[in-house]
Amino acid sequence: MGWQKTFSLSQRSKGCHLVTDEVYNHITPGIKNVKVGMLFLFIQHTSAALTINENYDRDVRKDMDMALDNIVPESLNWMHTDEGPDDSVSHTKTSLIGATISIPITDGRLNLGTWQGIYLTEFRHAAHSRRIVATVLS
Repeated sequence: MGWQKTFSLSQRSKGCHLVTDEVYNHITPGIKNVKVGMLFLFIQHTSAALTINENYDRDVRKDMDMALDNIVPESLNWMHTDEGPDDSVSHTKTSLIGATISIPITDGRLNLGTWQGIYLTEFRHAAHSRRIVATVLS
């Protein structure tokens, strides 16, 4: 059995943002009757990504953003800067983090660990709304 929905997340500027509750509000109709299944979330953009990480301490999100900035600095001699100096650096970070995450569904709920949450990692300085395709397979 399958279910799919495309939705947009609220606008956010650069940083790592916990979006578990916002995602859950969009996918509840698709998972509420699923005994055992999988949720796949795919972001339809090349300058933001999705990942799963610590959901409690906000400092983890700040640390992750700082670490990614050090791994892929904006100060490199980027050639693709059509949309600004954060253009190609954002694409590179997206490739490192990824466009898709998968989460088990058990008894109508996301089977995340106690300290796990869904992150939107936004790499552009300006705020953007990001489209997500949620697919449930059971």
